[in-house]
Amino acid sequence: MGHFSSMFYGLARSFSIRKGKNSESCAGRGAAEAMAKEAKRNEMILRSSGFVNVDSSNNFASVFSKRGEKGVNQDCAIVWEEFGCQADMMFCGIFDGHGPWGHFVAKKVRESMPSSLLCNWQETLAEASLLPDIDLDSDKKTHGFNIWKHSYVKTCAAVDQELEQHRQIDSFYSGTTALTIVRQGEFIMVANVGDSRAVLATTSEDGSLVPVQLTVDFKPNLPYEAERIIQCKGRVFCLEDEPGVHRVWLPNEECPGLAMSRAFGDYCVKDYGLISVPEVTQRHITSRDQFVVLATDGVWDVISNQEAIQIVSSTPNRAKSAKRLVECAVHAWKRKRKGIAMDDISAICLFFHSSPLSQQVHAVVTPK
Repeated sequence: MGHFSSMFYGLARSFSIRKGKNSESCAGRGAAEAMAKEAKRNEMILRSSGFVNVDSSNNFASVFSKRGEKGVNQDCAIVWEEFGCQADMMFCGIFDGHGPWGHFVAKKVRESMPSSLLCNWQETLAEASLLPDIDLDSDKKTHGFNIWKHSYVKTCAAVDQELEQHRQIDSFYSGTTALTIVRQGEFIMVANVGDSRAVLATTSEDGSLVPVQLTVDFKPNLPYEAERIIQCKGRVFCLEDEPGVHRVWLPNEECPGLAMSRAFGDYCVKDYGLISVPEVTQRHITSRDQFVVLATDGVWDVISNQEAIQIVSSTPNRAKSAKRLVECAVHAWKRKRKGIAMDDISAICLFFHSSPLSQQVHAVVTPK
């Protein structure tokens, strides 16, 4: 799963010295923030529609977002090449805000999560390297995933707590989902909070391209999600004019009516079953795996997994793959959901293998 650089072992040595209250602080936070600044200077971070492909990288990411018919676009995304200054690492994230302050919440989580995750990963890796009964090199797959999972859970809890205390963003009735992927060498770690979805396109034995859904859409009517909400005195039901759309409600009020069971923010229902705990999974990428699509529910409400990978794979220019998927979703909304205000629609298409030379670019490109 890639190498563990001397920087992380340096962190490990620092952990053997500092204990007590200071052990909760992050020794690598300054380093993580410095890496983020350096990445921005080197154009390694993409925060709007466009595409990124860097020299010596097999990764190629296409990003596109389109505002719906409900006001300001509350979706946002990020692609961070050479995440943590590691040549074999990449971070992708897509965030779907909701509520009056949803666009601010989504952008705040997008801003906070990558550096916080990087910091916690460095810290957890350093702590693990100090344990005498753990050999990080003996089973990189298991230990590496456990380190990422622990880091993600810790990061999501910290980001949600930080958001609640933010003085300039009112997230009591507003929130955001967060679907992120870290690619590290031949592995991807997927963390999902909410109802966005990641779908992998892989080649079957007969040569056809088939979808593999990597995440669960955390909707309130999922049995284990509904059970948690109800046990916390929250309610789950559909409105009469929205049959089939289950929402989360307060015990005695007709609000907030969230259509997902996990999210950052939305503190009005955090005591009634809504959580920000991510589901974290890992996949080993092989030569059969071609690309992964991360998209907000505005895509999946009208496009199937199979349709999505067919649209992306049939787009001649990889740089335009996310835009074409979003545009197809827009047309599908007009056909399938007449009279219903279109949602914001956003997608990231992350390709795993080198593209033809005609598609190679060596910088972050964003539309003017």
